[in-house]
Formats: sequence, C-alpha cells, structure tokens
Amino acid sequence: MDVRPVRSDQAYRAMIAAPPEKRPDLYRHELMAPFKEKWDCYRVPLKAAQPGGYDVVMASEMLGILPPMRVDGSWAEAVSLIGDDAFWDACQRTVERSLARFAARGIELPRKDYRFTVLLANPENPVVRASEGYGGDGGIPGSIFAWLVPGGRTMRRLPAALAHETNHNVRFQFVRWRNDITLGEMLVSEGLAENFAVELFGEELAGPWVARTTPDLLEQVKPLVHAGLDAQGLAELSAYLYGDETAALMGYPVHGVPYCAGYACGYHLVRRFLEESGTDIADATLLPAADILDAAQAFWD
Repeated sequence: MDVRPVRSDQAYRAMIAAPPEKRPDLYRHELMAPFKEKWDCYRVPLKAAQPGGYDVVMASEMLGILPPMRVDGSWAEAVSLIGDDAFWDACQRTVERSLARFAARGIELPRKDYRFTVLLANPENPVVRASEGYGGDGGIPGSIFAWLVPGGRTMRRLPAALAHETNHNVRFQFVRWRNDITLGEMLVSEGLAENFAVELFGEELAGPWVARTTPDLLEQVKPLVHAGLDAQGLAELSAYLYGDETAALMGYPVHGVPYCAGYACGYHLVRRFLEESGTDIADATLLPAADILDAAQAFWD
C-alpha cells in the first residue's frame, strides 16, 4: 500500500505568514488540491466561480475545519504541536496499521494508494464542541482527513480517530455510498468504525460519542433511535446521531435525543453483532448494513 501524508503544518505556517486575503488560496492549493479526487466526488470545486461561492473552503468550514482566513499568529503554537516529523510518522503508521488489519484477514483492497492529512479544527463549531475537539472524514476511498484542536487529550485520541476514518475508507470500497442512506445504515457504518478503532487502540480511547452514554442511558435512548431507523437526509440523520443540543445549534429538527445517542447505539449494536456472531471486525466491515441490522434485531429489545 502507498500511504502518504499531506503535511498541513507547512501550509499553515505559510498561511500565518501571508496576508489574510491570500490564505484561502493557500488552503485550496497547498492542502486541498492533493485531495481533488475526493472533492470531485462531492462535486465541490477547489475554487468557486464567483467570490463567496461554495467551494472547498466553505465545505471544509461546514465539516468543522478552521477557516483559513482565521489562521493567524494566534494559531502558531497549535501548528507547532502538529509540526514535527515524529507526529506525521506516527499518523502514517496508524493508517498503515489500520489497512494491514484487513490484509491480515486476506482481504484485498481495490484501492492501493492513500493520502491523509491532519487539519486544525474550529473550536467554535457545534460538532467539534460535541466531539470534544476532534473529528474526521474518511468516506471517499483514498482520502483520509482528521482534524483537531491540538492539545494533550485530542492528540492522544488522534490514532483512534484515524483508525475510525480508515475503516470508513475501506468500507466504502465495498459498500457503495448512497445519498438516500438511512439512519440504520449510518448506525452500522459508524458502529463498525468505532469498534474497529477500539480493537486497535483500546476502549479507553473510544470517542466521547460512545463513552459518554452510560448503560442506563443507552437503554433509555434505544426506543427513540429505533423509531428513527428509516430516517433519511442530512438534517434527520444528524439529529439522531448528534442529539438535540447539537442539532438545534445546526438548525436541524430535534427528537428528544440525548447527546450522540445515535453514535452510541451504533457502537453497541455492532459490538453485540460481533460478539454473538463471532465475526471478525475486518470481515464485518465489508458486510451490507442489512445483514448486521437483521442479525442484531434483539439489540433493540
């Protein structure tokens, strides 16, 4: 496998040194151009035809990535935390280890080349706040993003986040993404990714979207999430995955769902499937969501 980093620290240092009006183009061409294939899949241009139009800068901001216009000297210390060779080497080893987990099961991945980067997160973004300062996107095969507000806690959790996103990256080489994906299918995808990360790095590094849901609370939220399994569309999916507080901040509907109840249900549903079926997590990653949902129906009882 060919796994290579796109080092954000170098681009961020250039942005800090540049006038504010130059920073968006540095972000586009230094950081996002290597991922043009990913953005093309989303039909997002590197640069909008009209000033202020929808492009990779706006799309990144919506994900929770720090807008390039804000990358000034106040972020120099944060950039230094993600700015040495050892950091990037460790990230690369994490992605390679994650991919090797599938090779160990005899799974041949269609995709042979992978690019990853670690970006600065916007601490004011509702989803970034909900996820306690870090997140990622691995939905397009070959491209793996993580983002964080650099600090001791988020950097300790970064390997698990990269493993989570690499699992998505592999799954969507075998299971085609659809715009009409249901909540049930999302629960399976997110549950697989987090179980994969926990297997590699331990339950102590499970994301807050899982760890903050106690067993008692899980039992309380199951009926709410189960009732929405057929929900579709970004607003509805986000409402169930993130919970009411974050959904309201994003202007989405609320359904009486506590913090990240959808993510927690997905994690525990998949965990039950793995334990009861004896299926290896790498093998399970390739399964249709319907197979897992059908086999784990008793989870909702």
